[in-house]
Formats: sequence, structure tokens, C-alpha cells
Amino acid sequence: MKRFMALLFVVMMVVAVPAAALYANDGSAEGSSSNVKAFAAIGALIGLGIAALGTGIGQGLGLSKACDGVARNPGASGKITTTLIIGLAMIESLCIYAFLLSLGVLMNQKLFF
Repeated sequence: MKRFMALLFVVMMVVAVPAAALYANDGSAEGSSSNVKAFAAIGALIGLGIAALGTGIGQGLGLSKACDGVARNPGASGKITTTLIIGLAMIESLCIYAFLLSLGVLMNQKLFF
């Protein structure tokens, strides 16, 4: 429980500190615009990193269970492989959606394009 609370505290600090800096306005429109662009880029990269982490874990677990299934029943390897390939493609599509969303955020802020 202590680890969970410590992790929750760290996550809240990672979210709250940049948010406070983002909404702090010194009166200049140019400075706040660059802050928004910087935090948009950081948010897009963090979101993409989390998506890649989740899909990597999902693909690893799927592959592990498929290998276990083939080891237990080698005769069903064709069906297991087909199902595995379809599942991996669907898992990978989630990361691709996150990538496109990150590109959309970056394009909206006109950072790179």
C-alpha cells in the first residue's frame, strides 16, 4: 500500500507541477504560447510512451501464452498462430492510434509541420 501511495504521489507531482507552470501567465502572449507548445510536445511523447509500453506488455503476454499453448498441444499450432497474428495486429493498432493522436497534437500546435 505504501508503494502504491508513493507512486500515486509521484504521478500527481508529474501532472501537477507542469500544469501549474502552464497556467501561470506572466502577461506576455508569446511566452505562454511557447509554454503550451512545449507541454503539448511533452504530453504527446508521454502518451506515446505509455501506449508503446502497454502494447509491448500485451504482445509479450500474448506471445507467451501462444507458446505455452503450442507446447501443450503441437497439433493446434496452426490455429494458435493464426489467432496470435490477428491478436497482435489488433494490439499494435492501439499503438498506431496513439501515434496518430500524438502527431495530431503536434500538428495542432504547429511544432513540426
